[in-house]
Amino acid sequence: MLIDTHAHVQFSGYKNESDAVMQRALGSGIGVINVGTQIDTSREAVSMLEIYQQNVWAVIGLHPEHTYQHLVDEEESHFRSREEQFDPEAYKQLAQNPRVVGIGECGLDYFRLSGQPDIVGIKQKQQIVFKQQIDLALETDKALVVHCRPSPEAVDAYEDVLEILTPFVSSQKPRSDSEELSGIQTIDSGSPSMTRGVRNDRPLRFEIHCFTGTLEIAKKFVDLGGYLGLNGIITFDKTGNAELVVKNIPLENIILETDCPYLAPLPFRGKQNEPAYVKYVAEKIAEWKNISIDEVENQTTSNAEKLFKLNL
Repeated sequence: MLIDTHAHVQFSGYKNESDAVMQRALGSGIGVINVGTQIDTSREAVSMLEIYQQNVWAVIGLHPEHTYQHLVDEEESHFRSREEQFDPEAYKQLAQNPRVVGIGECGLDYFRLSGQPDIVGIKQKQQIVFKQQIDLALETDKALVVHCRPSPEAVDAYEDVLEILTPFVSSQKPRSDSEELSGIQTIDSGSPSMTRGVRNDRPLRFEIHCFTGTLEIAKKFVDLGGYLGLNGIITFDKTGNAELVVKNIPLENIILETDCPYLAPLPFRGKQNEPAYVKYVAEKIAEWKNISIDEVENQTTSNAEKLFKLNL
């Protein structure tokens, strides 16, 4: 069984095709995790759980591009993002569903900030909302699904995500009882009352979705215990980064995704993506690692099961 750990089949781009897309995936033995990007699409991902009772899960959260209003006009995305204030209680309510397995996609997106009137303020708000969702992931014992897109030709967002995640992860090292009782720290999240206490039996589980960074950056996330989400980009990447990452990062730290309806892999480049195409990502990884498709399938599915605590 392959698992598409990051899909958006609930998005309006599928119109009346969403059920056919889901049936093609499930009929091919592919599990699907639908991921929200704001409260509406998070609710829709949860609603789909009532329709598809097996091998379908949801992730809920607020994408950084929805923390401020702007026009998104790219090759595969054309919409105006509305500004949403993160409401922890609304998302916490959705998280009560046992098949909600993650918080996200949340994180930092600096790619579209050029020309914005308050770049510093936008970055600060993204970081605050990101930390709030880390708190929610820890509180609800869900995986954290991290969106990280740096400025063009830069690694700034990756560096900032690493800086934000490191204290959360390093604070999970075993402590004495007295240290455990005093291990509650205030987070600069815009809310003076927000605190967090990391329980040793509830470590932060996280993945970097749609990883396109360098091998050096990849190793830093793996050293923190994270997973890298790889999708169709690896089938047409021209930078060489994807091949280096796949060949040098252990398969135990890789999960598969599509990010559909975007980023369709070869041979479907330029067309609408869907979860059934995750097999092409698996095939490219098998090719570069010189192993069988079965080995990629078994290990990446095991990784997804561990990260998201799936009941397979």
